[in-house]
This record gives sequence, structure tokens and C-alpha cells, in this order.
Amino acid sequence: KIEPFYKGGKVQVSLLLCYIFCTCGSRVNVLEISTGKIVHSVEHDDQEDITSFALSCDDELLVTASRALLLKQWDWRQAECTRSWRAIHTVPVASMTFDSTSTLLATGGCDGTIKLWDVVKQYCTHNLKGSSGVVHLVQFHPDISRLQLFSSSLDCGIRMWDLRSSQCVCVLQSHYSTVTSLSFSSDGGTMVSSGRDKICTVWNLKGRKAERTVPVYEAVESVVVLPQNKTFFEIGVTSKDLHFITAGSKGVLRVWEASTARCVYTQTLTAVSEEEEEEKDDDPRSLMYLLHMPASSRLATVTAEHNILLYQLPGLTTQQQFVGYNDEVLDVKFVGKDDSHIVVATNSCQLKVFELLTNSCQILYGHTDTVLSLDVFKKGFLFASCAKDRSVRVWQMDSDSGQVHCVAQGSSHTNAVGTISCSRLKVSFVVSGSQDCTVKVWDLPADLSTTEADIHQLTPRATEKAHDKDVNSVAVSPNDKLLASGSQDRTAKLWSLAGEGNVGLLGVFRGHRRGVWAVCFSPVDQVLATSSADGTTKLWSLQDFSCLKTFEGHDASVLKVVFVSRGTQLLTSGSDGLVKLWTIKTNECVKTLDAHQDKVWGLHGSRKDDKMVTGSADSNIAVWLDVTDVELAEEQAKQEDQILKQQELSNLLHEKKYLKALGLAISLDQPHTVLTVIKGNFHPRGQKLHQSLLRYCVVWNTNARNCQDAQAVLQVLLTHVPPEELLQYQGARAHLEGLIPYTERHMQRIGRLLQASMFLNYMWQKMRVAGAPSR
Repeated sequence: KIEPFYKGGKVQVSLLLCYIFCTCGSRVNVLEISTGKIVHSVEHDDQEDITSFALSCDDELLVTASRALLLKQWDWRQAECTRSWRAIHTVPVASMTFDSTSTLLATGGCDGTIKLWDVVKQYCTHNLKGSSGVVHLVQFHPDISRLQLFSSSLDCGIRMWDLRSSQCVCVLQSHYSTVTSLSFSSDGGTMVSSGRDKICTVWNLKGRKAERTVPVYEAVESVVVLPQNKTFFEIGVTSKDLHFITAGSKGVLRVWEASTARCVYTQTLTAVSEEEEEEKDDDPRSLMYLLHMPASSRLATVTAEHNILLYQLPGLTTQQQFVGYNDEVLDVKFVGKDDSHIVVATNSCQLKVFELLTNSCQILYGHTDTVLSLDVFKKGFLFASCAKDRSVRVWQMDSDSGQVHCVAQGSSHTNAVGTISCSRLKVSFVVSGSQDCTVKVWDLPADLSTTEADIHQLTPRATEKAHDKDVNSVAVSPNDKLLASGSQDRTAKLWSLAGEGNVGLLGVFRGHRRGVWAVCFSPVDQVLATSSADGTTKLWSLQDFSCLKTFEGHDASVLKVVFVSRGTQLLTSGSDGLVKLWTIKTNECVKTLDAHQDKVWGLHGSRKDDKMVTGSADSNIAVWLDVTDVELAEEQAKQEDQILKQQELSNLLHEKKYLKALGLAISLDQPHTVLTVIKGNFHPRGQKLHQSLLRYCVVWNTNARNCQDAQAVLQVLLTHVPPEELLQYQGARAHLEGLIPYTERHMQRIGRLLQASMFLNYMWQKMRVAGAPSR
């Protein structure tokens, strides 16, 4: 499963291990670089969004800050919170960092203060005041013997703090916009700052003054000083002078020589159109972070589209790319040798090609608007795409390296191109269908080998006004002689491709009550399958255009249909998030996969018929093995899971961890075990459980979303535990006092809601149909 793991915010790379830490709402996810998989994830109990986090320099400690003003320290390998404390800040923490010894933690708040914490002795050591507005940047000097901290806030100055005296010793003024990052030379005597005012400043820290201002002509989000004890000839570094790399709004890495303020190297990206070359405020290629991994001589960049790219120094060669967030998945297909990759069209003008073994991703640039549909030629190394930019493109994957580049493009439609289909017998043509109600046949050149700068230009061999409304789907028959099209006008049509000239209409399939979303030819029979927004899938005879079978089972639109099991079964996907497997002979649904939480737009079976891939509007992509045996595999997994849970329950009862045991016993549906746990705990020996529940209720009750659950648990406690006993619990009085104000607030809110509903009811009772006699 490929699911979102990064939705914006801070990213940090472990220095000693091969992990990437990134925020995703209320979680911090830990991505293993070698496999591309999320191996750990930590989340605050209150499910509040995490505003900042920091990983210690020895990779041992992870500290997170949430909107609830709580700091939590984690054993991130076990996803276990080892300590939590109040941040003291009056508003959320905006930035945080560890010193090089991993003992001091600095937190910068939206309240303009900076707190320093000794994470070993567990107390606040400094409270630094004087910043104006949000402290969005805090960073220790790498030489801890200096005991210096640098910070920046809304006034665009860089404050230098002496931690011995807790005083701001100077404010370095140079930038006129937000200071985004700081980087230090290896000797610690020089610092480079970057800003969104399109300059970088080189600072002499001994003299506390700016040595040089370097105009970089882009809003810079991150800067990294290159080590001076290594050679970087490949990226233009020819002297021992200080050099630094910038990342910003132009989306390219650039190397600058500090002494001359000269750009000595600019990274080359995939060729883009002139329209894309113009700098935009919301350019998806713009870089938000640049991270240095000195232990492995690598750099990591994070783009505005939440993609993470790893580069190897000294040549800045791309090693891996990870996609943090896919947005809505519109189509997905298997490509490559033995279906080793998938190509994905998301709600974006870029295509993404994932290697299934590592989850590493190539990002393909070319289209200038959202890509809507994909199809693959028989051997799997060539595929086609179409988009809202009214164009079609053909892409080729190198069979050895797996690299993909565009080899042909055509643009002749007058509206968005919503569907595309490739020839089946050999690589000879593609067919496209558009919202301009036409289908076009594009012949491909015999030799598609080309360079990135010289792409074949396609012209349509035939154009036909096929339907009265949008063409939603086209499909080419296995012998390349027939074409099927499905439209929003509720019909599907069969066309002849045998002639050299125009496409010839052979017949019309009528019967769907709403628009036709997908059409597909059987690989073995003279049959066409169609799926529709009326919730049905139909099989049609190609001989007399009659409906042979109708499959009903989806609660909403059926978006895709494909033949599997050598044409004996159908797979359908719908707006209800379900994927269904149908046996054609018996007309029965034999499997239902609760695959996704939203519309399943992408559905594709592998060439060997042993895998299936689905993509959904819920941003998730799932690859399924042995689709016809899914239920058996799920049953075996459930049995194994039951055995493991039984053993875990036994261990929890033995260790007297009754609270966890109670939840597990309920999930296993074991009434007798649940009764045993309850009898063992609503007893003097269960005092610890009651104290924990009371403390949890106080936390839950602070949030309107959880208040009903808190009150329900509280009612059970007050019913079963005498008040005298409850008051004897440690901290009980403080907990009860904490419950009262929030409970009163919830009651007031419910009262207002009840009053409004009574007024609505009164209005309803007094209303009458216009023109009806009053009585």
C-alpha cells in the first residue's frame, strides 16, 4: 500500500541511521530510506496536530510539540512516549532543535519566547524573551563550548543569545523578509543565512558583522555550507573558499562562491515548456527544505508538492525520490518488466512512476494541466497519457535503468482529453477521447527512439464526432480492428478501425440510465463490458449489440471494469470505495474488497493476471496479490491474528495490565473474559485503573469531540465507585475541579443547540404549502 506519509511541515533526516522523519497531521512518520516504507509512527493521544518536532543528534530522542501545548519525548523505535510535560509557552511551539550533545532542547514559541530544556535532568534551564512575534527558527552553534543560540522571528533579524548570561548579545540585521535557515562553516567562525528577500548573507561571527551579501534572485528556503575539506569539482567548486548550496522558489539547487558572490553551478532539471520556466508563487517544483547528511555525503530536498528527493554528493546525482502525498488518484497502471513499477496519475500535471520494491518514485514532467487517464502497451515498457491540457503523450521506460522519458506528443483536441487507449497487437497507434465529444486516432512512428530535446510530434490520422456529450472511455479490441467508446450521453458505441481513413460506426449499445464511465473488450469472447453511473455493469454482444448480462451490487457509480481470469471474471470499482469480483457464468459477485474510503478511479490487472492495483480519491494506492484468493488469504490472516491476540491477552492478564486486557478482550468478542477483567478491577485492587480512567476523562473532556465519551466513562465511575473512595485517590480533587468548567461549557453548548432545534421545530410546525387553505 502506498499511502500519504507527509502533508507539509518539518522534515528531518537521521544523521547516523537511514531514516526520514516527517509530520503528517497528528503524527510523525519514520520512513526507512532503503525500503521506502513507514517503519514507525508516533501520535499524540489527543490527536492534535503536531506543530514541530526535533530529533536529537545521536538519533536516540524524538520530541514533539502539539497544539495542546504538550511536549512529548519518545522512544521512537518502539513508538512509546517516555515522558510528557507542559511547554510553558502560552501558544503553540513553532520551532525546536537539539544541541550537538543531545542534552539541550530549544523551543521557539508563537508567543515570542524561547525556552531551553535539559532533557536529561528534565527541567527548564532558560526563558529567553525579547523576540517579536513567532519564533520560527532556533539553532544552536555547532560548537557547544560557545554556548550560543541563534533565533529569528517576524522582525527579520537574527538574534545571538549567550546562554551563560541568558542575554541577547546582538541582533544581526541584513534581511528584509523572513529568515528561513542558517548554516555554519566547519570551523564555526562563519555563518550563512538565507531569506525570502532573495539574498543570502555571509556573517563573520567573531566580529558579529556581515562580510558579504549574495543576491541569489529567488526566495530561498534553505542553505547548506559545503564542507571545505572535501572536493566538489563536479558542481563547480574549484577553490578552497567558502561555498554554499541554496534551495528555493526556482526548484533547482545552485552552488555559490561566497567570496565572489558568483553562482558556479546550477542544477539541470528535466526539460520543461516555456510556460513552466516562468517563476510562479505556487510552482510545485519549488523547494521548501534542503537537508545535509554528512555521514553519507548526501543531500535531501523537499518540494512544495511534498516530494522528498535524495542526491549523492559530489555530483548531485539523483538517488531516490519519495512522494509524501499523492492527492486524489485518478488512474494507475502496471508498467515495466514483470510489472515491477506502477505509473500513477494524480490530481496534478506530473506523472509518478513508483518502483514497487522500494517505493522510490520518478516524477515525470511534460503535461501542463491535470493528467486524467493512462494506458499501457502490451510489453509494458511504453505507455500513454492524456490531460486537461488537451494533449496526449507517449512515454518510454528504459528496460535496464527503469528511467522514463517522453518520446511523442500530440495536441489537437479543443477540450480536456479524458481517456486514452493503446493498440494491442503492436505499437502502432493510440486512441483518445475528449470532452469536445470527439475520438481521435494517432499513428505512432515506427522508430520511437529520441532525445529529451527532440520529441516526436503526433498528428491524428482520424477524427470523429463520436457522442453528444463528454467521451468518458475508449478501448481498443485485442485484434486492433475495433474501437469502443462510452459517453456521458448514456450510450456506448462500436467503431471500425480497419479502414485507412475515418473511423466507421458499427453500432450503438443502449440501456444504461446514466452516463457510461468505462468500456472494456473481453480478451476471449465477442463481448464488450460497460460500467455506468447508474450503478450497473453490463455485458453486450458485439454481433447484435444486445445486452447479455447485467451485474448489480455497487451502491453508487461503477467507475471501472476490467476482465480477469482469462475472461471468465470481471473486476469492478465504484464510487462506494469497493472493488468487486464477479463470475460471468453465474452472474454472481464472489468477492467484495473494502479497498478504499472514497471513489476508486484506478483499477488495473497485471499481464500475468496475478496482481491488481487500485487507486482512489482517498490518496491511497493498493497493490493486491492473487485477487481470486483474497478471501482465503484474509481468513488465514484473521486466524493467525486471533492466535496472536489470545497469547497477548493471556500475557496482559498475567502481568495485571487490566486496562489493555479489557480492550483486547472486547475486540476478541469474549464476554466471559471481559467479565473476569471487570470483576477483578471494580474492587480495591482496581484502584489504579480507576485513577487512570479519571485522569483520562479530564484530558478527553477538554475537547468537544471527545466530551461525550469522557462523560460516559465518568458516569460509570461515579455509579460503581463510592464518592468517599473516589476522593481518596491521589489527585482526585484536582481532577474533579478540572472537569467542572469544561463540563459546564459543554452543557451550555448543548443547551443552545436544543434551543435552536426547538425554534426550528416551531418554524416547521407553522409552515404550510403556498396556496393551500389555512386551517
